Amino acid sequence: MEGDKILVNIKKLIRPWIQPTRVVVFSFGVLILAGTILLMLPISSKSGDVTPFINALFTATSAVCVTGLVVVDTASYWSTFGQFVILCLIQAGGLGTMMIVTMFALLMGRRISLRERLTMQEAFNQYSMAGLVRLAKEIMEVTIIFEGIGALVLFIRFLREMPPVKAIYYGVFHAVSAFNNAGFDLMGGFNSFTGYTEDIVINITLMVLIVVGGIGFTVIVDIIQRKKFRKLTLHSKLVITITIFLILASSIVFFILEHNNAATMGKLSLKGKILASLFQSVTPRTAGFNTIPEDSMRTASIFTTLILMFIGASPGGTGGGIKTSTFGVILFTVISIINGREDTEIYKRRIPKFVVYRSLAIVFISMLIVMGTTAVLSIVQDADFMTLLFESTSAFATVGLSLGLTPHLTTIGKAFIIFNMYAGRVGPLTLALAIGHRRKNINGYKYPEEKIIVG
Repeated sequence: MEGDKILVNIKKLIRPWIQPTRVVVFSFGVLILAGTILLMLPISSKSGDVTPFINALFTATSAVCVTGLVVVDTASYWSTFGQFVILCLIQAGGLGTMMIVTMFALLMGRRISLRERLTMQEAFNQYSMAGLVRLAKEIMEVTIIFEGIGALVLFIRFLREMPPVKAIYYGVFHAVSAFNNAGFDLMGGFNSFTGYTEDIVINITLMVLIVVGGIGFTVIVDIIQRKKFRKLTLHSKLVITITIFLILASSIVFFILEHNNAATMGKLSLKGKILASLFQSVTPRTAGFNTIPEDSMRTASIFTTLILMFIGASPGGTGGGIKTSTFGVILFTVISIINGREDTEIYKRRIPKFVVYRSLAIVFISMLIVMGTTAVLSIVQDADFMTLLFESTSAFATVGLSLGLTPHLTTIGKAFIIFNMYAGRVGPLTLALAIGHRRKNINGYKYPEEKIIVG
């Protein structure tokens, strides 16, 4: 009897913490910890030595949060086992821990409980629980199809210069890394794909995988089901519109700024310059690969890349950042205010006020995280402001691009970049809600409204 009372009290103590937002946040933490332990094992490094905890934690966080920032070279430092661990962490982190749990539950024929559906709703950024299990199945199918096709294309391309087994391995690794917007590569020497700047097959394959993985699974499923743009949901229309606009506009900017820069695109053919411009406009959308040296770009190009990184990918996808839909809502809210409209209107639809408030909260919290990390890095790192801001933004947006600072981070610098990657992957608002305590207006009243002067 006494034991039952103790059990009841423990459940009462734990229950408030078992909320969807906290489950999502903690599950990523558990996955990172497991990955850290595996990467610390002597078998994970080529030298056979135990990897220092901070380096293993940094790599595991970067893989789970599909970032791509590395303090040691992936190809030369980690053994095949260590690289396989990183690959598994990328896949699990890209799909999300709840997606992995759901996948195994479906394979075992087990029913998905209400609590699990609530957590899935939070993990998939959905406003309703309707159709979550079907969405999970479709996400698995989309992932298998695109990663499989991408791996096959890359295998055929790498077969020209590698033995078959190595070509298969490289094809699978980079297809998974690209689709999950991770940015980890096996090219060696922190050079990423700079040796394939004018290679059409590799460039197009990676860009397609990056865009599809980052655009959001709900949008992909919506496109497959409805086929025509005018029949898509407002969310899908907004994400597609913003994605195309950012890619085209930024690729033109990069072409103009870098086409005569001898250190980046100046020596390339016209085809190479177009490919490099397109790739540079796609990869900041949280992918992390690069075909031109980031630290050799002009300041204006670096700043443009920084903006693209902060915006990031789309909700429900494998990327980070504040998300394209958040940027779109803020953009159209400003346009509506300028045009004298009280409501935010997009494609002849009115956006609910709480969505606008949520978007503003996401942007504000994200800016605080990036600025706070940049401030700390300015104290503990010897680098210029743009390099520090670029590193902080890249980590938060789970991009993985760097101006060369990552391998030289101090222990404190690594710790703050780890936090940035973690916060960016689980989502700044989700993290804030998990840490905070939400209270509902149980009294059912609202305070009187009064205007203040702004602007």
